[in-house]
Amino acid sequence: MILNFKTILFFSLIIFGYYFFIQEYENLNIKDIKITKNKKNVEINTEEENKNENIELKIFNNNKKNIKEASKEAVFYKITEIEVKQGQTFSSILNNYNFLDRKIFEINTELSKFFDLRKLKVNQKIIFYEDINNEVKKIEIVVDLETILEISLNNEVKIKKTKLRKISFEESKEFVILNSLYSDGIKNNLSPDILIKLIKLFSFDLDFQRDIKVNTLVSVSYGVSEIVKNNKIEYNDINYALISINGKKLEYFKFLTDDGYTDYFNRDGKNVKKSILKTPLDGAKISSNFGMRKHPISGYNKMHKGVDFAAPIGTPIYAGGNGIVEFIGNNGGYGKYIRIRHNNEYKTAYAHLSRYEKGISKGVRVSQGETIGYVGSTGNSTGPHLHYEILYQNKHINPLKLKLPSGKILTGKELQRFKNEYKKIYANHLNLLYE
Repeated sequence: MILNFKTILFFSLIIFGYYFFIQEYENLNIKDIKITKNKKNVEINTEEENKNENIELKIFNNNKKNIKEASKEAVFYKITEIEVKQGQTFSSILNNYNFLDRKIFEINTELSKFFDLRKLKVNQKIIFYEDINNEVKKIEIVVDLETILEISLNNEVKIKKTKLRKISFEESKEFVILNSLYSDGIKNNLSPDILIKLIKLFSFDLDFQRDIKVNTLVSVSYGVSEIVKNNKIEYNDINYALISINGKKLEYFKFLTDDGYTDYFNRDGKNVKKSILKTPLDGAKISSNFGMRKHPISGYNKMHKGVDFAAPIGTPIYAGGNGIVEFIGNNGGYGKYIRIRHNNEYKTAYAHLSRYEKGISKGVRVSQGETIGYVGSTGNSTGPHLHYEILYQNKHINPLKLKLPSGKILTGKELQRFKNEYKKIYANHLNLLYE
């Protein structure tokens, strides 16, 4: 049988149609399977998320419980820090917090076993802890950088003395002066305390307004103490100092001498300091010279046995040299007066003081440059000034014309001990600079 063209075309369309039907059917099954699988995954993931949410909710609820329990145990204080003002006593400060007289007496009685309240200083810090009812529960007195007295006032007065942990270490700095020692030191992160000590140390050899030049090199090593609890810093003594001007070096090392003085010496063992200062205070003007004059009060011609330096009341007065306080107290027309014996030949005297530095008394050793008192106008005086005398073999001499004897020079075993120590100081300084 012979097939014509129409018959062949018909059967071809049927065959192709069947083929496409089968293909599409299989594709639909594959998509359904994928969708089903994905749906199962979604269900599994949702279950896991719900599970995690439940866990997180439980943890959060537990935390809320812990916070509530912790808040019951915690005590929150209002903390007030005050600084003691001139004329204030500890009792007068307590009165500001409405303590009963009986309670103040109880606190002072217990506190006196640990601390002499008469030694409470101006600017000393006292910290009060008040509860939500504004009732003081605790007081802290900052005795010094590392000592705190804690006064607990819950049921009875209890005092606890706490020594804060202190870390001691050394620092070294080196810089070049472009403007001034002080300003460039600050720019190079040097403490003002150390800069002041540095200026005092070199003031025996340098006029800082005239001698210091651009590109002067400064190198210094010093001790530092840090209180761990409050990060408070205290700067201690300079151990090594160098100022180099146009290649000329002034270099000093700290050293404890055999006679118990901490002083500074160059590499040859010569003391940086002169034995007696011509002017024992800063920034003062001479108001009356040594010699015969008409006394401003009596009107008679009389020998003026010292030099008068006009300065504001309260200006610090420095010990003219290392020595022992021989006399301190009122001395007739001299008013408040101090006399220091430096050696078998030299003494210095200071008159018309407003007050004495705490700790200065007869028999006390003082170091050159140490504050011993403050300018005043006590005794026969027409205004605030310091009357300064230097005595050589108990005879008054003109302080301004004094040929200053050289300071101590180390010899023998003391010199050898110094040389051993300064080498260690210098090596440590270099190590700190370049580590």
